[in-house]
Amino acid sequence: MERVFQRKLQVNQEYDVLVAGGGPSGCAAAIAAARDGAKTLLIEGTGALGGMATLGGVPAWCPFSDKEKVIYKGLAEKIFRLTCADAKHIASTDTDWVPIVPETLKRVLDALVTEAGADLLFGTHLSAVESADGNVDYVVLTNKDGLTAYKAKVYIDCTGDGDLAARAGAAFVNGDEENGDMQMATLCFTVANVDMYNFIYGESIYGGNQNSPIRAMLSSGRYPHVTDAHMCASLLGPGVVGFNAGHVQGLDGTDALSLTKGYIAGRKEARDIVDGLREFAPESFGNAFLTATASLMGVRETRRIIGDYVLTAEDYAARRSFPDEIGRCCYFIDMHSKGGSGENDKYPEYGAGESYGIPYRVLTPKGFGNLLTAGRAVSCDRRVLGSIRVMPPAMVTGEAAGAAAALAVQSANIDVHTVDTSVLRENLRKHGAYFI
Repeated sequence: MERVFQRKLQVNQEYDVLVAGGGPSGCAAAIAAARDGAKTLLIEGTGALGGMATLGGVPAWCPFSDKEKVIYKGLAEKIFRLTCADAKHIASTDTDWVPIVPETLKRVLDALVTEAGADLLFGTHLSAVESADGNVDYVVLTNKDGLTAYKAKVYIDCTGDGDLAARAGAAFVNGDEENGDMQMATLCFTVANVDMYNFIYGESIYGGNQNSPIRAMLSSGRYPHVTDAHMCASLLGPGVVGFNAGHVQGLDGTDALSLTKGYIAGRKEARDIVDGLREFAPESFGNAFLTATASLMGVRETRRIIGDYVLTAEDYAARRSFPDEIGRCCYFIDMHSKGGSGENDKYPEYGAGESYGIPYRVLTPKGFGNLLTAGRAVSCDRRVLGSIRVMPPAMVTGEAAGAAAALAVQSANIDVHTVDTSVLRENLRKHGAYFI
């Protein structure tokens, strides 16, 4: 006889806005919603805010400037500047590929979220979503209190994988529409006792350099877990280098077993890369050792929730602007595809001062009146996902989603699709946002 799990839960109806996911986009969303007067709850599955910027071990911010000026402004720039403020090795004028100081960032985000007035629950996972009549009704959460249920007026999905929206029944595309392939993932890691002089002034270990030690590892055949030449590294502090290097292939970030196997493979690869660095770059890494692999897998692509507008690579190529844009993006199309970067080559990097607009409509999932998305799961094709998926534009979409949610809850009939974007844009500009 089949057994069915059933339990009655009292539904907490205290909040205007519930934000799922405490990464860069989720933090910006929660801060903006609370700042603008909405009673806001931010839930995060781990024990710290920041997502890939902290527990994910990504060693550097993607560029904040369009090579002329900072374009990811508002909360994105505020978070960036506060995190860099007490790092002696970061100049106040640095804006592009700046090292991330994760412990500082954790404290900055703790302060900004709580001081804005948002409530925060760590160790809290989204277990189920109930929806009805084109709205999310309530969500079921799991944490140390057991199973709890929360009903909000507006929900913002900042999970990266679109978990809340997908479980509500929103339409989505997962990876490549034809074959389901996804960009390769990376488990970042940190190495200590590096010779700083040689690391800073010696030959670059970047994978694009034909003399990079990772290419020697591949040629030697002695490091079987090193699968390609992807290697980026940043100096995080005295003798400590963070690595975004290697790829975990065939990983589906929406599948628990696939993620489990990926973590195991990523730790093997990190060990091989460090051993290879000792052999092929001994001046910098001869006495170095692996201090940590990240607690979060660096997943680059999973679900993209279908919204009122689907941003495309053609929009990128046209440097397109939109009447409802809530931010700009200048990051290049950076797809980590197995077998090469053919798509990247079709869409050259921008010149100085160039960017494209991010329309509000990519944040509004079709068919749901009280649901918004921000961060990696916004409505776009998988080519332009290679551009918009990174942390600076994720914070921009997060702030816009939070501000839009606060506007929506002020309406008698809540509908995120009918938010007055002229009012939204005016509000975002007041807080320093940049768009055309």
